[in-house]
Amino acid sequence: MKILILFLLLFCFLVNVSTAQTGDISAGKQQPFKFEARIIKKVRLNYLLFLPQNYNLAPQQKWPLILFLHGAGERGDDLELVRKHGIPKIVEQREDFPFIVVSPQCPEDSRWTDQQEALIALIDQVLAKYSVDPDKVYLTGLSMGGTGTWALAMAYPKRFSAVIPICGKGDPSGVCVLKDIPVWVFHGAKDDVVPPENSEKMVNALKECGGKVQFTLYPDAGHDSWTATYDNPEFYSWLLNQSKPKKQTGG
Repeated sequence: MKILILFLLLFCFLVNVSTAQTGDISAGKQQPFKFEARIIKKVRLNYLLFLPQNYNLAPQQKWPLILFLHGAGERGDDLELVRKHGIPKIVEQREDFPFIVVSPQCPEDSRWTDQQEALIALIDQVLAKYSVDPDKVYLTGLSMGGTGTWALAMAYPKRFSAVIPICGKGDPSGVCVLKDIPVWVFHGAKDDVVPPENSEKMVNALKECGGKVQFTLYPDAGHDSWTATYDNPEFYSWLLNQSKPKKQTGG
């Protein structure tokens, strides 16, 4: 497992104040002006990187990529926290794991919904630096990371080959942008932290617009619906069978 630090410069937004035409400056009179500036934002993300065991033995092979988003309890500046749950925990136990895995850490007092531009820039860096199959880029996360998964996928729907939100929540009114992407949603029926109705609303809205969505509700699980999901070999078999439509490649 490698630990890498990423520094990004992102061109974030164009500030536009007032649409009125500027004029001569006159003392004692209030006048409209237009201000325009390009703002540069510097962001820093720590992340864990896992490369498959045979990565260096097959230089021509393209590997599937998983972007994993952790929950709220793993935020901060200590990557050991990220190893506690989900796929970063799995790869510590399985050196033969057949995916490249990127597991960033959300800064303290932030949420994944605040880090979308940084996450996309991180994916772009990994795609440029490592031997990734661009048709097999997967997004998953749990709890706060499940919410972040919904939000990031809806903001950048052409970037992912499959989306797997676990015990998260999202905005059903915008979920139809994911109707052409395979989505598998997981939740515990006894979850009292993020009630399962949050996932049900997203799944129902996606079904209404013809989405490729399936929903697994664990009848006896509470908030931890991720352990059973990420421990299941069938989950990864399904994932490997999902590929981005050719028209979306590089989107």
